[in-house]
Amino acid sequence: MQQKTLTRMDLSEAVFREVGLSRNESAQLVERVLEELSDALVRGEQVKISSFGTFSVRDKAARVGRNPKTGQEVPISPRRVLTFRPSHLMKERVADGNKS
Repeated sequence: MQQKTLTRMDLSEAVFREVGLSRNESAQLVERVLEELSDALVRGEQVKISSFGTFSVRDKAARVGRNPKTGQEVPISPRRVLTFRPSHLMKERVADGNKS
């Protein structure tokens, strides 16, 4: 099965076809939505999109990890990670797509 990647250009083309904005306006709209989503996550806010899922940022504490090859302990610095939790509707939709 060949994998296809959905790009910003694909999204703006879909907006162009479905909404009827010009290609330039569609691209600007997609950019603005992605920018707003990113800005909210940078501020540490949760982004919930109904029937799609929830994006959130988690703070992970510093810890000691282990190099699996050598077994040597390695310090892992604290960091922020982005998480996504799909909605039940999205999970069902993806699972149903696997049946086809």
